[in-house]
Formats: sequence, C-alpha cells, structure tokens
Amino acid sequence: MNLIVIPTYNERNNLAELLELIFQQQPSAHVLIVDDNSPDGTGKLVQQLMSERYPDRLFLLARASKQGLGTAYIAGFKWALARDYQYILEMDADFSHNPCYLTQLIETALNSDLVLGSRYVPGGGITNWSRLRRIISYGGSLYARFILGLPFKDLTGGYKCFHRNVLKTIQLDDVQSNGYSFQIELTYRAYLQSFQIREIPITFEERAAGKSKMSAKIFLEAVWMVWKLRLAKNRLQAMQRATTSLPASNQTIQTFKNS
Repeated sequence: MNLIVIPTYNERNNLAELLELIFQQQPSAHVLIVDDNSPDGTGKLVQQLMSERYPDRLFLLARASKQGLGTAYIAGFKWALARDYQYILEMDADFSHNPCYLTQLIETALNSDLVLGSRYVPGGGITNWSRLRRIISYGGSLYARFILGLPFKDLTGGYKCFHRNVLKTIQLDDVQSNGYSFQIELTYRAYLQSFQIREIPITFEERAAGKSKMSAKIFLEAVWMVWKLRLAKNRLQAMQRATTSLPASNQTIQTFKNS
C-alpha cells in the first residue's frame, strides 16, 4: 500500500481538485493531509471530504499551530511507518507537483530506495518562474551538491517517493532542518546510508493559488545547514550505521479517521 503525505497551510482552495486528480492517477493509494491549523479551514474541508467522498482513502493529522514544513513531513512519515505502507510519497498541495508523475515515481521506486522528482535532469523543467528565481533554485542545488559531494541534480525539490526502509533508517528524530534545507538533508542522510537514489524528470509548475512559503529566514537556514551537515558527516554515518530501525514514538497530534 502507498501513502501520499501532503502538508497544508491555507490550501482550502486547492485541495478538493488536487485530491480528485491524485485518486484518478492512483485509485488505490491513501492520502494523509498534515494540516497546521489553517485559518482558512483547510482541516475542516479535509474532514468533510473524508466523510462524504473518501472515507477509506483520506486521512488527516491536525496540528495545533504552524510548525514548519519539515516537522509536518516528519509527523506524516512517522504516521506512515506506524502502519503498513511500503512506499511513502511527499508532494505539495499547490499544484506545483503535478499528480501525473505519481505512477512513474512509484514504479521507479520498485527498483530503488528513493526517487527524486527532478527539474534539472533531461526532460525536466520549470514553468512560470522568473530568471532570478530559477537562478536561486538551481544555484541552491548546485551549492549543496558541491559542499556535500552529492551527484544529484535537484536537491531542493519536494516531490519524492521513499521506500519505508529509508525512513526507518535515516533517524527522523535527529533531522535538524525545517525549511528549504529539509529536502537536502533527507537525501543526504539516505545517500550516506548507501540507499539507491534515482531521479526522474518532472516539470515544476508555479503554484495555482496563494503565495509561496519561501522566506529569507528559510533561505538562510539552507545556506548554513548545508555546512552543518557536511561537518557532521562522520557523526551521521556512525549514528545511522548503529541503528537499522526507527522506534515507535508517541504521537502528540490529533489523528482523524472515519470508522
């Protein structure tokens, strides 16, 4: 069984249509929405959709406040690991990640451990971005590749598919990033554990509604976090070699599920 984890904050206008497209592509998949108490009522909409349209396929983790993208994903990953999901995907709720790539991500993961949806491999691309934003994005991946010694073209993208063994092994409780660098850190930790990582081309589309969550604080976190990860390389390798599974932990967030 496959689970798609989608963090949300004020994504009410996007979610119903996005879920319809996801389930058209992956009728048997489950979707977990991790909502940070969105003021626009995103969580209430999810509960309504669970009850009226997707009683066995849609789930909600409701958090008390906005705590950041990284912690939302970690909460979702732990929820998935506590259940029998074999492949766990992550994607954005704003249509920047087209659901048409879900099948390819999952099929590629059958012969690898982690699959990255990549804007910067042949066949990939970006639509409706300014030249400056393209330079910042590509430069961020290039910067991380150089400092961390990684061979992958797109390190900052958030459209991925993990085999559960990756998430069990990479010490989620020790992940330090919460913003832009979160995606870099997960891939780096998987790489240090010698998991097989592959990239597939995707076209990244500018969000259909709302505004980007990127901020100067998130950008600066990424700049220094890359160096922090590089300096901690030996510690990360030793720690992750010593642990082959992730212990179950108590959930401090509310879980909604129709009975």
